[in-house]
Amino acid sequence: MIVTVTVNPAIDRTVLADRLVFDDRAYILSTGEAAGGRGINASSVIQSFGGKTLAIVTAGGETGSRFKSLLGKYEFPVQFVPVKNDIRINLTITDKHGLGIKLNEVGPELSGEELDKLEQTVRSRLPKAKWLMLCGSLPPGAPADFYQRLIQIAHAQNVQTLLDTDGDALIAGLEANPTVVTPNQPEAERLLNRALLTRNHFIEAAARLVEMGAQAAILSLGARGAIGVLGERMWEAIPPRIDVLSPIGAGDALAAAFLWARERKKEFWEALRWGVAAGTASARLPGVTLANLDQTKEIYKNVDVRPLK
Repeated sequence: MIVTVTVNPAIDRTVLADRLVFDDRAYILSTGEAAGGRGINASSVIQSFGGKTLAIVTAGGETGSRFKSLLGKYEFPVQFVPVKNDIRINLTITDKHGLGIKLNEVGPELSGEELDKLEQTVRSRLPKAKWLMLCGSLPPGAPADFYQRLIQIAHAQNVQTLLDTDGDALIAGLEANPTVVTPNQPEAERLLNRALLTRNHFIEAAARLVEMGAQAAILSLGARGAIGVLGERMWEAIPPRIDVLSPIGAGDALAAAFLWARERKKEFWEALRWGVAAGTASARLPGVTLANLDQTKEIYKNVDVRPLK
């Protein structure tokens, strides 16, 4: 089983406009609302691919109640860890040309007692897990080393880990030697404190992630695909060109499909190919709709994976 953890979930509100422009009128074509969070998205993809998953999430307040209701449409099991404060609401506005704006709330402050309860819940689920996915930002009140502790706990129980976060949580998490880390380009730029502009920059950044502690790394590059590193080996996965409708959740789909493939004993490069295929297929869909296995297979056959060293 793949267990996903979302410490800072959200209600994702999405708006599709005809265009995004400054100082001029735009028209709303559609709106939507869904249960959001990287772990929720990952579990959704894993379940749709036929994998076994459990999503552990926090939920509190009036928005937490709505969040639970929105999660009712999903078929995978969810374990809620109650918290006192309202969970956050995130807003994403996209247009028909693939441009997008994301406006995220920081999330509720969690108490030490609430974090302890979350840690205990994760511990209780590890005996039946093969992978633990630690997904998304940490809310106020959570120490930067929270994911680091969970990685250490998982590894002590021979559970592999995927770390998908940003900022100080990513820096601290890398020190615990996660099995794989999956930052996107902006997250890697913040981590390394440098702009990544060229293909050589991407290659150097991916290698640096392993040097900083990850056993393996995938640098997600959106329409450019991804760079994957395992030990001394490195691959570049290049997707076919598509018309992007909404990139929301594409990185989550990449990480989830990668783990789905690894759990099925696929080679690292092949799992990378599945991940890029799922991310690309999801970007073709509206709102926070994520690609299923058939939609991913359609793209998979056209993803080019090349060894770099």
